[in-house]
Amino acid sequence: MKADDPIDIKEQKMNEDPLHELKKEFDAFTYSVSHDLRAPLRAIHGYAQILEEDYSGKLDEEGRHVLSVIKQNAIHMGKIIDDLLAFSHLGRKEIVKTRLDMKELLEGVEREFRKSNPHHAKIQIKKMIPVQADYGLIHHVVFNLISNAVKYSSKKEKPVIKVESRLDGSDIVYSVEDNGAGFNMKYKDKLYGVFQKLHHPDEFEGLGLGLAIVKRIISRHGGKVWAEGKVNEGATFYFSLPAI
Repeated sequence: MKADDPIDIKEQKMNEDPLHELKKEFDAFTYSVSHDLRAPLRAIHGYAQILEEDYSGKLDEEGRHVLSVIKQNAIHMGKIIDDLLAFSHLGRKEIVKTRLDMKELLEGVEREFRKSNPHHAKIQIKKMIPVQADYGLIHHVVFNLISNAVKYSSKKEKPVIKVESRLDGSDIVYSVEDNGAGFNMKYKDKLYGVFQKLHHPDEFEGLGLGLAIVKRIISRHGGKVWAEGKVNEGATFYFSLPAI
């Protein structure tokens, strides 16, 4: 490849961009901190497990409750670390694009999710337009959006989730619609922030990193993510990808 090749110049400019460098440093910092937290967290959980197995008979009810809280928070922290590592990993992972049969991918995700998370939601997958993208990353996007739709519609008597796609100029727009809790459009910009949540943890569990990861994946594919919702009437999440 020649030195004045436009791709080389583009990559060089990207590497010289202060914002790009800042993102790289943030990714490295996040990865380092998250990785270093694993060992002490394993120790906390391990010793709590030993206390529970060997000394629970010597603890009163309050002591056992405190021990349970320690274990639950250690598990919660472990999930946060896993998501932080996944988030930082996205900044370094090379995207390998192949032709994806989106209907087949979605049906596989639906079966996979139902097996690991039994639910009573009716998931309707309509005609899906194929796309050129990274299988593993788009699988993560779809799994996350289906998971959210099931979770936030779980309190409805008849939860229904609709997944479909359409062409919009040079883009393919995919949508995941549910009839669940919805959200106030006033706070739509907070949906994709790291650790941002629009619902109280007592209502719906979650770490607030899933949509941030989704946005990062789609942005790296040259697409966009957005959402529409209404409180107690459901929400629709969209993402676009360049058409094949």
